[in-house]
Amino acid sequence: MAAAPFSLDGKLALVTGAARGLGFVMAASLARARATVLLNGRDEARLAPAVEALRGEGLAVAPIVFDVADEAAVAAAFAAIERRDGRLDILVSNVGLRDRRPIGELSLGDMRRMLEVNLTAPFGLAKRAAALMLPRRWGRLILVTSIAGPLSRAGDAAYTAAKGGLAALTRSLAVEYGPHGITTNAIAPGFFATETNADRVADAEVRTFIERRVPLRRWGRPAEIGGAAVFLASEEASYVNGHVLTVDGGMSVSF
Repeated sequence: MAAAPFSLDGKLALVTGAARGLGFVMAASLARARATVLLNGRDEARLAPAVEALRGEGLAVAPIVFDVADEAAVAAAFAAIERRDGRLDILVSNVGLRDRRPIGELSLGDMRRMLEVNLTAPFGLAKRAAALMLPRRWGRLILVTSIAGPLSRAGDAAYTAAKGGLAALTRSLAVEYGPHGITTNAIAPGFFATETNADRVADAEVRTFIERRVPLRRWGRPAEIGGAAVFLASEEASYVNGHVLTVDGGMSVSF
């Protein structure tokens, strides 16, 4: 019998920044689709509750602790994956850094840091993940960008530039690795009510903005991002390559 639609049974996935927020939701969704999922974070203590919560559901998950911006730590982590598993099927590069300040307040060092975490680190992760996918001629690279790539707001220049670059990187990886059976796509979330955004969710001015700009008239619920990751990781998306899947309640198509 054919596998159930969107099944990831037998696949091994790595999700970075999975201790909480959208990263945790995407890791959980992949695991519920029957993938074995490695949850990444920088802090072992913060990562442990996320892993235990999913193990409590009977899901196949494990922690993998490293800083995505630390090249040596990334190299060691991927070497460990190769030794232990000999492969990696799915990468969800989710870690992002934001610095909401006017351009005049940002130094070149600030800009370099934003690019290092939001663009250079995903490049390095994708390159190492692809190296483990190439021998099997199958893989899924999923980068998490933002609607703040094609769209801009004052006081967010560094993040917008980095996320715009990430969308371009998605296209480049898709073209380069596509002939080898590896697809590359991105997810561009809009306004999601995560723990990180708690103060903005409670802000009446931001709420008014959301109700005016988002056709669905509300923040996104974190659970609403998981299906996008499962779809792009699945066989059902085998002919989707170089695409940025926007999940924003219609904000980016409204004016």
